[in-house]
Amino acid sequence: MVAQFLGLKLRLMGNAFRRSPWQVVGLSVGLVYGFLITFVVVGSLIAARFVPDVAQVHHVLVVVGSIVVAGFFLLPLVFGVDDTLDPRAFSLFGIPNRQLSTGLLLAALIGIPSIVLSICAVATVVTWSRDVGTTLIAIVSAVLLVLTCILASRVSTSVASFLLATRRSREFGGVIGILIIVLIAPVIILLITIDWGRDGLGVLSGFAAWLGWTPLGAVWSVPGEAAEGAWGIAVLKLVVAAATVGLLWLAWTSLVAKMLVTPQREAHAKAYHGLGWFGRLKGGPTAAIAARSMTYWGRDPRYWISLVMIPVVPVFVIVALTLAGIPGHYVSLVPLPLVCLFLGWTIHNDVAYDSTAIWLHIVSGTRGIADRVGRMFPPVLIGIPVVVVGSIITAAVYGDWAVLPAVGALSGAILLIGLGLSSLFSALFPYPATKPGDSAFAQPQTSGASAALVQALSFFAILLLASPIIVFLVLGLTLSPFWLGIAPVAAIVLGFGSLFGGLYLGAKAFDHRGPELMAFANRND
Repeated sequence: MVAQFLGLKLRLMGNAFRRSPWQVVGLSVGLVYGFLITFVVVGSLIAARFVPDVAQVHHVLVVVGSIVVAGFFLLPLVFGVDDTLDPRAFSLFGIPNRQLSTGLLLAALIGIPSIVLSICAVATVVTWSRDVGTTLIAIVSAVLLVLTCILASRVSTSVASFLLATRRSREFGGVIGILIIVLIAPVIILLITIDWGRDGLGVLSGFAAWLGWTPLGAVWSVPGEAAEGAWGIAVLKLVVAAATVGLLWLAWTSLVAKMLVTPQREAHAKAYHGLGWFGRLKGGPTAAIAARSMTYWGRDPRYWISLVMIPVVPVFVIVALTLAGIPGHYVSLVPLPLVCLFLGWTIHNDVAYDSTAIWLHIVSGTRGIADRVGRMFPPVLIGIPVVVVGSIITAAVYGDWAVLPAVGALSGAILLIGLGLSSLFSALFPYPATKPGDSAFAQPQTSGASAALVQALSFFAILLLASPIIVFLVLGLTLSPFWLGIAPVAAIVLGFGSLFGGLYLGAKAFDHRGPELMAFANRND
């Protein structure tokens, strides 16, 4: 049975070279790239055998190895992968669960990541072959390492087959993956700023001391502890590594048993009762468009994925400003206006999101002002509590409540300016957007630089109109508190002036460009 599984996996891998020539070329380039990386890693591990500082080698391997184990577990779970040997494909063959689990696990050893991992695991034996004892325990650790990574990959792939079966769940997983990468990015930036020549060993030893007792790094730390003479600690970490493999094996066999009797998850249409937002927002065309917009923002991945990403942007800005040496209390003033900037800018291409459904507005004779105001409802509903709560938090973190009116006024004004300009730009300069029903991560091809130009103009126009308020706030913080009182006045004038002006001009443009908008929607369908 095991031989049949291995033969099946080999045939599946061989079929990959029977695709179109360009796919074969891409696959070949990937293989060459992977084996070059393997060559470099193996060479480094062999060279580490001759490094006299055992502790340094130990700490580096634990930190890097923990990242490798985490990658085997997280990547399939977050992004999903195509499982060529899904246990459900064997549900009608009557194979015992334990036998099927073992066969699929051994078949998983045949694959590019698994082969690369196995070669590197063998190279770690060379790294720790300093005496007979460490060599033997390094061999045991290498076997446990391969089993840990393969089992982690199989478990996460199986879990992903349940959680990421539908397109919406895959998009949600993609958002989580992006958020993880974004949250890790500041840590990477901070690590880059470390003086590794002076403090590097201390940082690595701190990470290694913690990771060495976790399932991620225990298997990597065992031979290092033995090489340093700490055999008691090495045995304890070996127990942790073996227990990790045991728990992963139990999870794998349980998942196989579950998958054999569970059909593949399908997307189910939800049964909605009542009219939803249409029942809550009763009135004329403006209320109907506002209700439709709220429904879109709640159900359409194109909207809520963009909404989820808005709070992420300030993370990079805060890290960059902190690394630049700007005092923390000044940095605390930045996140809220940035969130309001992107929130107001979100609807600058809202007409394109409707695709051909825009004809409903045109043939029904909907006035432009009703369309413009109705589309503003979701960002306004979200923006009001964001401005109120965010201003209080910002003033508290800054440490001076005198800045509260100016910060709140600046953030509110940026939101209003963004909504006004977006109302104008979405009617004047729509550009191709992801179609309804398509993946939110699939961006359409556009000719020329029109999309980038519209995005840049609409974004920087908001900053330009808000610049006087920003200047007054800066003057109030650096020269005289008098300017903190001027900032709210300027915010009211510029904010509401831009909002009403954008709504008026956008409504006029929508009324006059109805046929052009319909032609744009059909051209990009």
